[in-house]
Amino acid sequence: MEPRVMLARLFMLVALATGVIGLVGGLTDETWKLGPTGWFTGGTLLAVLSLVALSDHYFAQKGDA
Repeated sequence: MEPRVMLARLFMLVALATGVIGLVGGLTDETWKLGPTGWFTGGTLLAVLSLVALSDHYFAQKGDA
């Protein structure tokens, strides 16, 4: 498997984890240095980076065919 695809899958896994952490932080109403909004923003950024890496791989494969 290509490193770009593995990196994209890792980013998506970490994005899911940060989203869950942000959800737990929002539901418990505890004060964190990086609040629930920060965790969700970080997760969203990782998800976007993952989609960019996957689309880059897709278009590179499509161009080779």
